[in-house]
Amino acid sequence: VQLQASGGGLVQAGDSLRLSCAASGRAVKAYSMGWFRQNPGTGREFVGTMRWNTDWTLIANSVKGRFTISADNAKNTVYLQMNSLKPEDTAVYYCAAHGSRLRVATSPGEYNSWGQGTQVTVSS
Repeated sequence: VQLQASGGGLVQAGDSLRLSCAASGRAVKAYSMGWFRQNPGTGREFVGTMRWNTDWTLIANSVKGRFTISADNAKNTVYLQMNSLKPEDTAVYYCAAHGSRLRVATSPGEYNSWGQGTQVTVSS
């Protein structure tokens, strides 16, 4: 599966931003999707994950209550809605896919397809 992330930018603290991840390829719906973020010199941090054609999502505690994940199943596009952004949310955000709808994956090593990343910068 191929992933294309978009929607990053420079915003102020308290603003909202929505990232998109367009998935293409064979059997997209057989995958589960995840969002991660990363700053230079650090590992990729789990943000959330979802399954196509369900309402099920899992959001990391660090962003719970501010970030949500949704999807347009017809467009094979996953969204990361980020509200009440803080400077510490600044990072490159990646979408990813792993080949199981049953296993809950929160580690980057469990994902085998990655988008190119989109920069989110939150100014104070």
